[in-house]
Amino acid sequence: MINIIWFAMLASGVLAAAVQGDIQLVTRATIEGAEEAVKIALGLIGIIAFWSGLMKIAEDAGLMKLIAKLMRPLTRVLFPEVPPDHPAVGAVLLAMSANILGLGNACTPLGIKAMEELQTLNPNKDTASNSMCTFVAITASSLTLIPTTVIAFRTAAGSANPTAVVGTTIVATTASTLAAIIVDRLLRKPYL
Repeated sequence: MINIIWFAMLASGVLAAAVQGDIQLVTRATIEGAEEAVKIALGLIGIIAFWSGLMKIAEDAGLMKLIAKLMRPLTRVLFPEVPPDHPAVGAVLLAMSANILGLGNACTPLGIKAMEELQTLNPNKDTASNSMCTFVAITASSLTLIPTTVIAFRTAAGSANPTAVVGTTIVATTASTLAAIIVDRLLRKPYL
């Protein structure tokens, strides 16, 4: 499906250039777009490296574990099927902590580990458990307090105030996470 969408976008661009009688528009737009993509990518490398390094320092200093510890009571409510001393709890909390700190790239491997741990508790291996569905819903809604990746993109794009999105991000991601939890609870299968 995505291939069809990309083809349609490219074809419409070529058609628009042909209608205007200047097919060179396509070539110029392609070259300019590629140059802009490289500039943005190079700008992001430094910023993402900075935030990744800062997160590594925070992780080594115990910040992520502190957030996970503060969130532990919440996991008992959100994941009642998971025993409190199971390794899945720690994996889920670390993934959620990375999301809260706006580090989607760090959350991905942590999320995979959490799903592997949740799968060990799943009695029906070919179907996602309630806890797995809850974890996906919460991770996809992505409660974020510090949108580090967005701040990095805004900085790379030359924003005068790249952190201006923090307040709206907190409001929007809080609403999306609450909606995800409510829908998860409404659609949850009875625990057997």
